[in-house]
Amino acid sequence: MSRVTLAQWQMLAAVVDHGGFARAAEAIHKSPSTLNHAVHKLEELLGVQVLEPVGRQVRLTEAGELLLRRARQLIESAAALEDVAGRLAEGLEAEVVLAVDQVFPTDALARALDDFSEAYPYVRVQLHETVLNGGIEMLYDGSADLVISGLSAQGFLGEPLVSVRFLAVAHPDHPLHGLERELDLRDLIQHRQLVVRDSALRQSMDAGWLKAEQRWTVSHLETSVDMVKRGLGFAWLPETRIHAALAAGELRRLPLAAGGIREIPVQLIHRDRDRAGPATRALAEALIREAAGCSREDSAASNG
Repeated sequence: MSRVTLAQWQMLAAVVDHGGFARAAEAIHKSPSTLNHAVHKLEELLGVQVLEPVGRQVRLTEAGELLLRRARQLIESAAALEDVAGRLAEGLEAEVVLAVDQVFPTDALARALDDFSEAYPYVRVQLHETVLNGGIEMLYDGSADLVISGLSAQGFLGEPLVSVRFLAVAHPDHPLHGLERELDLRDLIQHRQLVVRDSALRQSMDAGWLKAEQRWTVSHLETSVDMVKRGLGFAWLPETRIHAALAAGELRRLPLAAGGIREIPVQLIHRDRDRAGPATRALAEALIREAAGCSREDSAASNG
C-alpha cells in the first residue's frame, strides 16, 4: 500500500501552484494548518524535504520538483478515472465496435475517429476492416455496434453515407492497354483479375469476378491496389484509393465498352439504434458528417 495519499500530493501541488499555504487554502477551501500538516506528513513519510522557505514564500526543493512532476501524472490519471466513472454512471459505453468495409474512404474514417476521440477520449474503439459480407455477419452476430457496408442487411435499416465509384484499371503497360481499342468481356476473361476476399466466415460471396481464366484473391484492398500498380493483373478499384496513382500515370482506366465504372452505395447500419449509447451515437454522427464532406469534395473534384 502507498504510504502517501493522493490527497497529500494534491495539497502539495496546490501549495506550489498558488505560491504558498494561505493562497492555496483559499483556492481549495482547506485551512492553512491542514495543508501544512499534509505537506509535513508527506515529507515525514518519504524521508525527503519537498519544500523550502524563501522569505515569506515556499518553493520546491530539487527533490520536490522531481517528485511533484511524477505526482502530477497520478493526479491527472485519478481525475481522468473519475471522469470515466462519471460517464459510465450516466450510461456511457466503455467501448464501441465499428465494422467498416474497406471501400469506405479512409480520409473520412480517419477524420471521424479523430473528432470522436476529442469528445470521448476514454472510450475504446474496436475497428474491424471488413469486405463484402464481413460487416453484415458481425451485425447478425451482434458483435458490432455500427457497420458500414455496401450491402443491405435483412431486418436492418441503413442510412446512406456515400456512393463509391469503382474504376476498371490496369498498369499502363498491361496487355489489355496494348490492344489499343475498346474492350469487352471477352478481352477481360483472358487476363488475370485481382479480387478481394469476402471477410465473412460463414456467408462469403464472390462479387465482381468475371470468371477470368486467372484469378488472384487477396485479403486487403491495399494489396490489390499494389499488385495492379505492379502490372500483375486488372481490377475494379475505388476511385478514392487510386486518385494519386491515376494522376501519376501508375494506373490507367481500361477502355471498356460498358461496365468500366461501378457505383456502390455505402450505408451506415446500427445494431440497435434505440439502445445505442451516447458514444455510439456520437461516432455515427461523426461518420455521417465526414462522409458528407467527402462526397462534396469528390463532387468538386469531378466538376473541376
